[in-house]
Amino acid sequence: MPFVRANGIRLSFQRSGQGDTVLLVMGSGASSTQWDMHQTPALRAAGYATVTFDNRGIPPSDAPPGRYTLADMVADTRGLIEALGLAPCRIVGTSLGAMVAQELAAGAPHLVHSAVLMATRARSDMLRRAQTAAELSLRRDGVALPPEYRALHSVLTMLSPRTLNDDHAVASWLEVFELSGGGPGVSGQEWIDTDQDRRAVLGRITAPCRVIAFADDVVTPPHFGAEVADLIPDCDLVEIPGAGHLGHLERPDQVNQAIVEFFDKV
Repeated sequence: MPFVRANGIRLSFQRSGQGDTVLLVMGSGASSTQWDMHQTPALRAAGYATVTFDNRGIPPSDAPPGRYTLADMVADTRGLIEALGLAPCRIVGTSLGAMVAQELAAGAPHLVHSAVLMATRARSDMLRRAQTAAELSLRRDGVALPPEYRALHSVLTMLSPRTLNDDHAVASWLEVFELSGGGPGVSGQEWIDTDQDRRAVLGRITAPCRVIAFADDVVTPPHFGAEVADLIPDCDLVEIPGAGHLGHLERPDQVNQAIVEFFDKV
């Protein structure tokens, strides 16, 4: 596994394929190997090179102690782009990774050729802020939820009703989430504030963008994605039915088609 030093830490990365580079930025608490299930093979087949990396806190990347911030993640990604000489690159981000891509596109436009923003938002609402507050309260009190409960919560919040009604799929997902667990670095990511209102920032983005929203996403509902698409000057919106927050895994063919079709035209 190669490493690159970015923003003062070591990040593990994988680079493969030929053609224009697409950098894929994963969401919170997840390994970059998720991309290799569906997205990187499709992008390479379409003629693109791909770079994936593990965010700070995700092994084998460094896991600095303490509470991480969105600014930390943006600086890490910027450092990786600069260290590997990728700029200006195409970026795909999902969830927290999409927020990182938005911040990069707004604050360092010379690094971003174009971006696909999946399961994203630019603000929060009463329900999501209440959920964040409840989770922060548990962490501040030192409450460690058992892996079985964390897995169940992830399945209920990350997947679509179509998947939840499939017993075989639910059993598989429960096992995946329970085994994935979380270490100190993942705990550092859990402190990242994703509820802040960043709507004013999006108007500064000049790179062409596409938002991919998932119809059954309860973490970042489709109207949040539509709002992001409206606020970015050169941005369109694709909504994919029958998918929850992990739509890139639930409906990979539709997601891959939307990504490749967009990059092929910009």
